[in-house]
Amino acid sequence: MILNDFKDLELAVAKGENSFTMSRGSFSYKQDIHGRKKLKLVSKKEDLDNIRFKFEDGHEIEVREKDGRVTLDYVGDPGSANRFWITFAADPKEHIYGCGETYSKFDLKGEKVRVWVAEHQNVGRISKKVIKRATIGRITGPQPDRTGRFSSYESYYAQPTFTSSKKFYMHVYTNAYSEFDFTRPDRTTLYLQEPPHLVTESGKTFAEVSEKLKKTVSTVHSWAQPMREQPLPDWIYDGAILAVQEGTQRVDEKIQMAVNAGGKICGIWSQDWSGCRRTGFGYQVMWNWITDRDLYPGLTEQIEKWRDQGIRFLGYINPFLAIEKEIYREASEKGYCVKNKEGEDYLVTITTFPAAMIDFTNPQAYDWYKELIKKNMIGIGMGGWMADFGEYLPVDAVLYSGEDPYVIHNQWPAIWARLNREAIVESGKEGEVFFFTRAGHTGTIDASTMMWTGDQHVDWSVDDGLISVVPATLSLAMSGYGITHSDAGGYTTYGKLLSRSKELLMRWMEMDVFTPLLRTHEGNQPVNDVQWYDDKELLEHTAKCSRMHAALKPYLMRLAAETQDHGTPVMRPIFYHYNETNVYTEKTEYLLGPDVLVAPVYRDKAQGRRVYFPSDTWVNIFTGTEYTGGFAEVDAPIGQPPVFVRRGSNMFEELMAVAKA
Repeated sequence: MILNDFKDLELAVAKGENSFTMSRGSFSYKQDIHGRKKLKLVSKKEDLDNIRFKFEDGHEIEVREKDGRVTLDYVGDPGSANRFWITFAADPKEHIYGCGETYSKFDLKGEKVRVWVAEHQNVGRISKKVIKRATIGRITGPQPDRTGRFSSYESYYAQPTFTSSKKFYMHVYTNAYSEFDFTRPDRTTLYLQEPPHLVTESGKTFAEVSEKLKKTVSTVHSWAQPMREQPLPDWIYDGAILAVQEGTQRVDEKIQMAVNAGGKICGIWSQDWSGCRRTGFGYQVMWNWITDRDLYPGLTEQIEKWRDQGIRFLGYINPFLAIEKEIYREASEKGYCVKNKEGEDYLVTITTFPAAMIDFTNPQAYDWYKELIKKNMIGIGMGGWMADFGEYLPVDAVLYSGEDPYVIHNQWPAIWARLNREAIVESGKEGEVFFFTRAGHTGTIDASTMMWTGDQHVDWSVDDGLISVVPATLSLAMSGYGITHSDAGGYTTYGKLLSRSKELLMRWMEMDVFTPLLRTHEGNQPVNDVQWYDDKELLEHTAKCSRMHAALKPYLMRLAAETQDHGTPVMRPIFYHYNETNVYTEKTEYLLGPDVLVAPVYRDKAQGRRVYFPSDTWVNIFTGTEYTGGFAEVDAPIGQPPVFVRRGSNMFEELMAVAKA
């Protein structure tokens, strides 16, 4: 966008009050708005690089352009107004992406997006799916293409940022609840609960836009000093990170199964290292961040032995504490937990049990929790961990700092990510140890070392299953976050009505080969889900996928370096490099860097799929068949996903060899 695009700016204001109700991280939101008023323009003063809008009642906005960077700032007197609607011109033909992470849509034109961090997996939505499968589904069969209204979905990662197909981004400096309204073809309206302050920049290429966006959304918080950027550990590209639980001996047995099958295993992820909790929801982690010595005897020594084999051990942590365990008792005695209005520890129900939350606004609590990671995780030799949650800060809580939790809520995931990152930095383990998060907001880009796309369903549904990770990843990419992966096989399971099949696991694994990280998950009900070690065919498939991922190491490291240095995402929408009509709404294919086209098979029992090829020469890495643009039906039996290398790539031969690994 340029200065001229704001010439017909409109502003409306009102007074309002919010009402949030949280249930298991999902938020019901209502508000009372009083006296909404579209303001009359009193005067508009235009200079070469500045437009000053004076509206009635003392409201003023200034738009400036300097070196191609356009800023819009509210400079008037808001009075009692705390609701602002700012409207400006839009191109009816443009496509809109970003706002954090969206699963059911990629192109947001025509939608209204809520920017509020929340639990993406809604209990009500899961229940409806299970009930339909148990009733109507017995007659109609699976209906994987059915989706709900866009407004019914929440997101782990919500950010007040969007990118346009017209090659510009826009970022709003706000942490409060907001809505980005793209429903009108020729106008965009931003609904904000703070006076408007935003920035927008254009680029000749999407890569240029990404680089400018990265600079804008890094280190934007007053509480954050710039972090020194470090590359991800190079060992994460040396094969697969396989999920195994239930104790030291079982983990060691599964490692040997994978190795004997010819797999290249760079890591084992045991989320229950701190113990387990069996609930109606499934097999869950005991949130007591110290090694469970009954389940994992001799873990420190075993981690060292596994590392000698080139296999790192990964764990799990989140901001909650199990209230029946000793670490919670210490935190509670020291006053380190988030409080309710009665001054008691605020207990939040996650799935079926209550838990306490550490108050990161308390410097002593923050440092104490960081020391737990440094001592109990890094200190025993972990190579990484899942830093889960971050979305659940209740807006009616009482914080140590006295700050309004409504204002802090969206920042919480970035604060949580930063704590984990500081633990690594202060331990001197940068470039050796990493973590991955699912929740995010502005500032997460600077703090988190990697994202994962959260708790997908173990099914083929387009909004919550296997293929939903593609629009989620691409929307993050267009929001400025460029290194993402998913749980191979999904997570959310509900008995036999929502359980992982062998085919789904194999298809998901072969897709995740062509992402920055190949990592499996056993799911919340491992006994109801097929696992990678269940039979010989699965073991061989896992081994093959792990070798292919390892063969991609030089290419993936190059792409990750580009992300770190310039903000260019590892996984990119096709339009990033090809200006073709069909690609601007494509959400089931992606480019892995500029040279690899990936079109995952996402239908049950499918032996191929229809693929769109941008105008270039693309070579199937398994069959050698060439495609030169347009749509084509591609055969793709399990083990040979539709993956293509651009002829002319500098790494053409190396990438073609991946299939033979």
